[in-house]
Amino acid sequence: MKFDLHTHHFRCGHADGNIRDYIEAGIQSGLQVIGISDHTPYFGSDEEQAFPRIAMGKSELRHYVEEVLALKEEYAGKIDVLLGIESDYFPVHAELYRNTLGQYPFDYIIGSVHHTEDVSIFNKTRWNGLSDARKVEVKESYYALIRQSARSGMFQILGHIDAMKGNYPPFSDIIADQAIDETLQVIAESNVAIEINTSGKTKLSGGWYPSDAILERAHHYGVKVTFGSDAHKPQRVADELDDVRTRLQEIGFTEWVYFKQKQMQVVPF
Repeated sequence: MKFDLHTHHFRCGHADGNIRDYIEAGIQSGLQVIGISDHTPYFGSDEEQAFPRIAMGKSELRHYVEEVLALKEEYAGKIDVLLGIESDYFPVHAELYRNTLGQYPFDYIIGSVHHTEDVSIFNKTRWNGLSDARKVEVKESYYALIRQSARSGMFQILGHIDAMKGNYPPFSDIIADQAIDETLQVIAESNVAIEINTSGKTKLSGGWYPSDAILERAHHYGVKVTFGSDAHKPQRVADELDDVRTRLQEIGFTEWVYFKQKQMQVVPF
């Protein structure tokens, strides 16, 4: 079975195409399952759309859900369309996000850390002038947030767990092995999955999130894995899916998972 659980569309303000475009691309790619998972609105502000080039407006969430559910029914028998969403993890707003998203029938929610210390993880300038010790602190704080997100019970999938390397490739060379191992153990204990996300190729780091080194350790700790292209253009749907599956098998994984009605579906390779 082929699936892709991480796709976006125009509502987030930084992706191309509508939801139907991604579904059609999934069919053309031979997928049996496609998950639509655009960014949640930013609920931590009173504004309707605090960050129009990052996340949809609050009033659009209902329309987003309704559209995905209508397309799910329309495409039944052709491809299984899943209602997902990608949610930032902000500890201070966690309960607001939990309660708001809990009002909708999501098949799964991807929890992603995009900010640490109120700065985007993709901001290259955040590393300017930092000592080696301070860089370690930043990396450890990033993984501390990922551990919190795993323990929160809000998410079925954790998104791109080393994406902080995206626009700062030296991130991978910062030694924080204990923090990464602890994070993978917490993820396994929390029974959430991590995605292999092929959108790293669109950043300076290239490659996938997470690295092979992290995937090998994830396998050691018994972490469940899934696949997401993180497509922001329809032509990237299912991008490198077969290569990812082959690499996972080489590492030792024998299965991956997807989620339907928040229940884990195990798919052997």
